[in-house]
Amino acid sequence: MGPLTLVVDGKSSSGFSSDASTRKMQGLQLETKKFFASVNVRDETPFDFLRTLFEGVIAGGTAGVVVETALYPIDTIKTRLQAARGGGKILLKGLYSGLAGNLVGVLPASAVFVGVYEPAKQKLLRALPENLSAVAHLTAGALGGLAASCIRVPTEVVKQRMQTGQFTSAPDAVRLIVSKEGFKGLYAGYGSFLLRDLPFDALQFCIYEQLRLGYKMAAKRDLNAPETAIVGAFAGALTGAVTTPLDVIKTRLMVQGSANQYKGIFDCVQTIVREEGSNALLKGIGPRVLWIGIGGSIFFGVLESTKRFLSERRPNNQENSKSE
Repeated sequence: MGPLTLVVDGKSSSGFSSDASTRKMQGLQLETKKFFASVNVRDETPFDFLRTLFEGVIAGGTAGVVVETALYPIDTIKTRLQAARGGGKILLKGLYSGLAGNLVGVLPASAVFVGVYEPAKQKLLRALPENLSAVAHLTAGALGGLAASCIRVPTEVVKQRMQTGQFTSAPDAVRLIVSKEGFKGLYAGYGSFLLRDLPFDALQFCIYEQLRLGYKMAAKRDLNAPETAIVGAFAGALTGAVTTPLDVIKTRLMVQGSANQYKGIFDCVQTIVREEGSNALLKGIGPRVLWIGIGGSIFFGVLESTKRFLSERRPNNQENSKSE
């Protein structure tokens, strides 16, 4: 028997290589169009809204309480710096004033925020193209902030008035605010709160999620606890610095009470700049960046750890571990 001969069709071979190179070029073109980290969730398990909502509520509430308790003194100093007009001095006593009453609002507010954010994020990631994941994170963050604002604002009003020494207890604060200013007094500065918190929530969660996705793609693994804390701290500190002027305006409107020093957001800005200079809009930026930077590391660290803990205890995961 003669030697076997391998016959290659030059036309088909050249056609194959041409098709392969074309597909490669198309793939490169598609990759260049992805400005943000892309994420594909369409091939994952079916979306369980109630499960995602439940886990988001538990994880968000836990993370919110831990952060608020740990960093409340820094927040108090920041509030007093922003509330002081001109060169007024601040007191460093009673830095935990109002914490107990604040936690009553922080727990449900954080739970509502993450409870809305997580399902909204998952829905949007499935609906939008892969390279628009940042839009999903921005939108979900804003929706979470809007939903939580109905709880956050009264909590913030009571907390900041106690931090500035106007009241000694949360029940007294609520009773006196309502008696002097009406129920709307609990929502003083609501517009400025949304002006600050909606961009803040959207930016912080978008920066965090995009950095986390980018790191996972580069390292080809999930982030560990220290890495999550670093990413969360960076996202929090950057967003906190950018939104400081909005926070100053919100603080002034919330603590003014029935004095009505400012007639609204624009009047507040004009009065501050006219009487104290534009630098006054950056009051408290140091404590704010420190507080939110450390808070971001703790919040996202606790959030991801709690979500992982709950995920590992899902019934289907337990059944898989038993079968293995």
